[in-house]
Amino acid sequence: MNSKIIDLSVEIYQKCPTLPNHPPMVLSDYQTHKTIREAEGIKFSCASMYMSMGEHTGTHVDAFSHFDPDPNAKSIDKMPLENFYTEGICLDLSHKPLKSNITIEDLEAALERDELSINPKDTVLLYMAHYDRTYGTNKFLTDFPGLTRKSAEWLGKQGITSFGVEAVSPGTPGKNNFEVHNVCKEMGFTHIEGLTNLDQLIGKGRFKFIGLPLKIRGGTGSPIRAVAVFDTKVNNLKTISYKI
Repeated sequence: MNSKIIDLSVEIYQKCPTLPNHPPMVLSDYQTHKTIREAEGIKFSCASMYMSMGEHTGTHVDAFSHFDPDPNAKSIDKMPLENFYTEGICLDLSHKPLKSNITIEDLEAALERDELSINPKDTVLLYMAHYDRTYGTNKFLTDFPGLTRKSAEWLGKQGITSFGVEAVSPGTPGKNNFEVHNVCKEMGFTHIEGLTNLDQLIGKGRFKFIGLPLKIRGGTGSPIRAVAVFDTKVNNLKTISYKI
């Protein structure tokens, strides 16, 4: 196998962090192996869990219908699966202070620093070290850096399919967050929230991004199992070529 998979998804568990305007996560035993069934002398047990949560729980993607009131805006089950299986890059913005705004200049500098470029249809992940600095504290839901209208528009003009962040929202709470959602609506791209392990992507170049949503009828979003896949054979060839 010539690929390496990096898991970019957070755990989903009882009372995991969710914004107050979304349903809480409830996870509990429904059936355990203490219950033994028997048929014609054969004993059997199985375990299952009860789960209740909103679509915007954990690592998830927003459908267009989440931020666009147009009745024709696509729900998650109507969005093309190609949107969730793309080429990707990750930009290092980990130096940005908590609660700060990500500017166009920040994005351009990150691209130049790691000699990256944004191609049409890319998924662009933004590593802000927010998860590392705040997960498990109250600050995780409030103190994240985020995009502004201008920097979100700049990403949209590059022709991206989506961008992704570690935080629970793409812009800092309040005006910026609302404006970034509006830019997604106006320019026709979406975003992923609740990512982790983005530090493992820095300095490693391009990868295949996969984050397939559940097929929720009429859903305004969906949890995803987000991963980055690196072709190690290609990377080895590049290293050998460089040494020669």
